[in-house]
Amino acid sequence: MKNFFKCFFLFFSALISAEIKEHQGILATLYVQDSAEYYANSINVYRSAIDKLPSVLANNKISAAIEQTEGFQDKPPAVILDVDQTVLDNIAYQARLIKTRTYYPEGWDAWCMEEQADYIPGVKDFLDYATELGVVIFFVTNRTANVEEATKNNLEKLGFVFKEDKDQLLMKGEKGWGSNKNSRRALIAEDYRVVMMFGDNLGDFVDGSDNKNSSDHRMTVTKNYKEMWGQYWFMLPNPNYGDWENSVIDFKYSIPKEEQLQIKIDALDTK
Repeated sequence: MKNFFKCFFLFFSALISAEIKEHQGILATLYVQDSAEYYANSINVYRSAIDKLPSVLANNKISAAIEQTEGFQDKPPAVILDVDQTVLDNIAYQARLIKTRTYYPEGWDAWCMEEQADYIPGVKDFLDYATELGVVIFFVTNRTANVEEATKNNLEKLGFVFKEDKDQLLMKGEKGWGSNKNSRRALIAEDYRVVMMFGDNLGDFVDGSDNKNSSDHRMTVTKNYKEMWGQYWFMLPNPNYGDWENSVIDFKYSIPKEEQLQIKIDALDTK
């Protein structure tokens, strides 16, 4: 009888653990996929950027890229955008993970190859307006180079027109680039003044060493750049995934999911 209750307790605990874990993903995915609030927030971000773009273009004393500190005043303007959950909406992929009880990167490349992601709300209006004002658009993404063609096709299907003489889509793994985006931003900054940047992850704006760090450090860095947010830097909400989540588990991706879950629960602040 003692062994029976022990087994029952372990089984019940596992069910609770699975329920919490799945509800975490379900709520985040439903928020992005179905909520009026997520739609409104995305529209707010891009409409704010549209409103500020003329004045930012007029003030050539400022660059949005921390890699660009001098000699940029007379360069043509450019904006840098991350791709996933900043320009392209992959929430259908997140829904698949929940329904199949799998985890990234399972099925990710296949999803990219389908070329059917939609635009994030508001981004098309911004891209069209920036292009109309003569701003060159660059996408700096940590999608890997093997899905570059599919990513380009996806964007073209949505109406984006790439320039024939420029590489506007800079992928992870291309030309030896890693996940830290600073070298790609620096490359763009050689020929352009970066006037705005957009992303859903702190690493879309700052150096990778500040991004892949503790939650406290990331918050300190974010506050140190307070004057950039909403003026030159624009953050899209992503409750599904990101280095905000990885920092909670100290970037220990290989530990069991149940252990990751417990670490997240322990990190909750109940005052």
